[in-house]
Amino acid sequence: MTEDEKYMREALREALLAAGKDEVPVGAVVVHGSRIIARAHNLTEALNDATAHAEMQAITAAANFIGAKYLPDCTLYVTVEPCPMCAGACFWAQVGRVVYGAADPKRGYSLIPQNLLHPKAKVARGVLADECGALMSSFFRKKRIS
Repeated sequence: MTEDEKYMREALREALLAAGKDEVPVGAVVVHGSRIIARAHNLTEALNDATAHAEMQAITAAANFIGAKYLPDCTLYVTVEPCPMCAGACFWAQVGRVVYGAADPKRGYSLIPQNLLHPKAKVARGVLADECGALMSSFFRKKRIS
């Protein structure tokens, strides 16, 4: 198992917590120096807040942990491609690396022609994409049946 897979599995655990709360199952962790410093999952329903995405929660928690607003030495692992809002937050927080699982062909940041991430940010796509995508598909399939 690669380091990226190891931390993506932790993000998947967060996504499962979200699913258990009937939230869209997206999970995120922030890693600094081979240590998870923040864990989060979607809380939009619980907080009645459209901006309470997993990435936003994780970035805030990581910044609080470090005591700084910039995260250039951190990697954000998220189970689904960040939306433009979350990519913008990554830009402003100067997240050094973003790793995501499943692509989001409807709302992902890559739909925007300009790069929304910080120019120095590195990106890894498709880590455990099948597992991350299956969790999302299952969640929305159940929603359609209900």
